[in-house]
Amino acid sequence: MEQALEILQSNDVTNPTLGMHLLYQKEQHIPMSISYKINRYYAQDEWTNDNAGMLTYHYSDSNPKENYLELKFCVTGNKYCYEKSCSFCKSQPTNCNGTQATADVFTFHFSASFLDQFTHNVKISDKKDEVLAFKYPESFTKTFPLCLKRKNLLDALLNHSYTGAMENIFINAKIHELLLYSLDCIVEEKEETFTCKFLEDERSRDGIYRAREILLEHIGEPITIKELSRKVAMNECYVKKGFKEIFGTTIFDFYQQQRMEHAKYLLYEKGLSVTDVSITLGYSSISHFSAAFKKHTGLKPCELLK
Repeated sequence: MEQALEILQSNDVTNPTLGMHLLYQKEQHIPMSISYKINRYYAQDEWTNDNAGMLTYHYSDSNPKENYLELKFCVTGNKYCYEKSCSFCKSQPTNCNGTQATADVFTFHFSASFLDQFTHNVKISDKKDEVLAFKYPESFTKTFPLCLKRKNLLDALLNHSYTGAMENIFINAKIHELLLYSLDCIVEEKEETFTCKFLEDERSRDGIYRAREILLEHIGEPITIKELSRKVAMNECYVKKGFKEIFGTTIFDFYQQQRMEHAKYLLYEKGLSVTDVSITLGYSSISHFSAAFKKHTGLKPCELLK
């Protein structure tokens, strides 16, 4: 894990001493939202199983606006090929360099104002809550190995078929899930157990994950819990309880949060009008959308228009 940590701690990953060359980059910086950067580097020395995560908690009592939480990950041993059309070939075609061994570096930045939506009017019960609410009085950095759950989420951010608006919805949902699981590193991680006994059945867990995917697919077409339960062939009560246990939030709160994050993207990145965004997200009126947006972000939708 030492090489991966060296990458996470370096301010210049392309420094020749690390032997790194940028292959691919994707980033997003939207006010009052998650800022992220995904960099894929060619590693001259092929590393395998050298993965690491880092959580940085920055706290300032004198300047609360500067408070933030940052997650950084380095995953090595993946492969990248420029020639997408031959990505499934078994042998290298003529004049092809083949796949490149990579080091993939992810950075996710969460401001205190963004995280406030999760802790507002919530009773602080443990250190994880203190960190999310910026009630823990000391800055710290913690490194940790990557568990399978976090590794799968990071792989999904690099390897998916979504484009355009659906890509934005997908990435936001995965980053929130990554934050949820990464906060476990703050306290001693325990073997995964479930309060809801029906979640011990893999098919039930798959149903809850499918329910989340359906919600994301219906960002602009609100769906009732009854309809959702029917689509995943599960009892309504099980769907609600299972969703809360796995994702740490209610179905309604998750759906609203994802709609508002997508609204920020449509307003700020795509330049859609408030009216168009309201219609796209399935609101019955602009006033209902504006009120929901203001409640979620503290801003009026027009304030995010460029």
